[in-house]
Amino acid sequence: MEKLMVINPDFFTGNEQKLSLELQTLENPEGELHLRFYLASGKEFALPATGIVEVTQLTPDDIAPIPNASPLLLGTINLRGKIVWVADLGQFLGESKAVNTDRPTIPIIAIENQEQVLGLAIEVIGDIDWLDVETLETTYNLPDSIAPFVLGQWQEKNLENRGLYLLDSAKILRSARWAA
Repeated sequence: MEKLMVINPDFFTGNEQKLSLELQTLENPEGELHLRFYLASGKEFALPATGIVEVTQLTPDDIAPIPNASPLLLGTINLRGKIVWVADLGQFLGESKAVNTDRPTIPIIAIENQEQVLGLAIEVIGDIDWLDVETLETTYNLPDSIAPFVLGQWQEKNLENRGLYLLDSAKILRSARWAA
């Protein structure tokens, strides 16, 4: 079904002249809403918007380090009154480069599944896009460290060997790697 939007520039200027209305057709988006982002290695990933609680940028001082915690964890943050662990997503996925914490702010994506919340520190927040999960490719070669957490990939057009990987936030939250 097409939706119509009424555009009337005179409405906002206070002009009481005869209203001239333009109708503009809006396209319905295809697919599901996803947040795109990058890790320190430059690889691009996406998470379904439905599993994201919040996207924020915090100063390194806002992340309280916890002694003797897993090396994957940067520390904890106070997210709207709730204490939430923050992990370096790249390190969790086996990337050799750690997220850059020597900068004014660190992008963090807070994901949730069954009331369990985890902050994922990333390198760069990308766009929010409608991505068609029906075009997701599931036949690809991934390192063992990342394969259990990837639902599939979209191959970028005109760019050889560059894909956008869709992560499963529930599998990330439930991983046994957090105990290591």
